Amino acid sequence: MAPGRPPDPAPGDDPGERVPPSGVPGPEDSAEELYDAAPCGFLSTTMDGTVTKVNATLLDWLGLRRREVVGRMRFADLLTVGGKLYHETHFAPLLSLRGEIGGIALQMRTATGGRLPVLVSAAVKKDADGEPVLIRTTVFDASDRRAYEEELLRRRRAADEARELAEAARREAEAARREAEAARSRSEADRARLTDALVVLQQALLPAELPTVPGLDVASYYYTASPDRLGGDFYDLFALGAGRWAFFLGDVSGKGPKAAAVTSLTRYTLRAAVFHDSDPVSALATLNAVLYDRYGLKADPRHCTAVVGVVEPDAARGRTTVRLASGGHPPALVLRAGAPVDGPGRADYLTTPGGMLVGALPDAVFTPATAVLYPGDTLLLYTDGLTEARTDPERTTLYGDERLRDFAARQASTAPGDVIAAVAALLEKLGDGVDDDTALLALGAPSRPG
Repeated sequence: MAPGRPPDPAPGDDPGERVPPSGVPGPEDSAEELYDAAPCGFLSTTMDGTVTKVNATLLDWLGLRRREVVGRMRFADLLTVGGKLYHETHFAPLLSLRGEIGGIALQMRTATGGRLPVLVSAAVKKDADGEPVLIRTTVFDASDRRAYEEELLRRRRAADEARELAEAARREAEAARREAEAARSRSEADRARLTDALVVLQQALLPAELPTVPGLDVASYYYTASPDRLGGDFYDLFALGAGRWAFFLGDVSGKGPKAAAVTSLTRYTLRAAVFHDSDPVSALATLNAVLYDRYGLKADPRHCTAVVGVVEPDAARGRTTVRLASGGHPPALVLRAGAPVDGPGRADYLTTPGGMLVGALPDAVFTPATAVLYPGDTLLLYTDGLTEARTDPERTTLYGDERLRDFAARQASTAPGDVIAAVAALLEKLGDGVDDDTALLALGAPSRPG
C-alpha cells in the first residue's frame, strides 16, 4: 500500500462490475471478499478498456483509490509508456483475435511514478448471444500467481468447520447412532470435496500433457504421496523455436498452500526467464534472485531445487544435445541403449557440480553441464521423493542413488515411456515408504528403425 494513503472503501462499497445491459453479472458478485483480497490483481473493463471493477490488491500495489480508477481510467492508462505501446500493438489485437491471452509481461505505473513488473492474463466474457461484453484481467506481481492459495484455504476452513460440527454432534448424541453416522458421512463428504479441490489445484501446477517434440521421445509421471497434501514438485516442457525445446523439473520446500504459491511463482518465473535467455545458468540465476527477494529474508524462507535445460534434437547427425544446469537438485540419470543390459555404462548420473539451492542465498552459483543422447538413449529427471523413499519396516533406510542407478541399468528398454512406466511401478511397489511427492520427466533420442 502506498505510504500515507487512506484505506479504500470496504468491499461492500464496491460499485461492482459494470456490465452492458445485454450482459450477465459474473460469478465474482458472489465472492467479493475473495475477489477483493486475492493475492493477485483483478480488474474488469468494458470492451473499450474502461475499468468497471478492480480489486483492493491491485489498488494497493499501484497506490490508487478505487474512485480514481473505476469509470475514469482505461486499462492502458495503468501501464507505462512502453506497456501502452505493447498493449495497443500486440496485447489488444491478440486478445480480440483469440478471446483470451496469458502470461504477458508488462509494466504498470504506480501513483508515486514507480514501475511495477507484472504478468498479465486476460479473457473476454461473452453474453448469451456470443457477443463480447467485458474483459477480465488478472495481474501477477513478479510473476506470482496465488489465486489457488486463497481458494484452497477457503475450502480447508470449510472442511475443518464441518468436521468440528460432526464431532460435536457425536459427543452430544452418542446414543443416537443414526445421527452420528450421518455426521461422519458429512465429514467424509467434505473430505472428499477437499481432496477433489487439492487434485484440481495440483493439476493446475503441472502441464495438462507434454507437447509432441519432433525428433524427441518424451514421457512424464507425477506420483502423489498423500491426497491430503498439496505437493511442491513441478515440471514443464515447451518450445523455444528454431528446433529447440526448454524443460525444467524441481521441488519447492514445504507442502500445502504456501508451497503451491512458491511453485506457481517458480514455474512462471522460469518460463519467462528461459524465453528471455535460454542459457540454463542464467534462468536459474533469475529464479534465485526472484525467490530470494520474495522469501529469502522472511521468518519462513522458501527455496527450491531445480534442473533447467535446453534440448536440441539433430536428426541429421543422429544425436540430441542437452544443455542443463542444476540448483541443488538430484543429478539426472542417463540411460544408454548401446550398453549391455545391467552392464557398465548402461546407466550413470550426469554430474552437475556446484549447484546451490535456489533462493537460499543472494549470490548462489550454478554451473552448466552437457549430455549428448544417441539413438535409443534417455535422460531421466526426478525429484527426491524417489531416492528418499524408505525401504525397511523401521523406515530408516533410504532407497538411494545407487539402487536407482542399478534399477535403471536392469531395464530392458531405455525408451522414455518404458523407463517412466518402470519407475512409476517401482514407486507403487514402495508404497507407504514414499512419503513425498515425486515428479518424473524423461527425454529420449528415438531409436533408429530396423
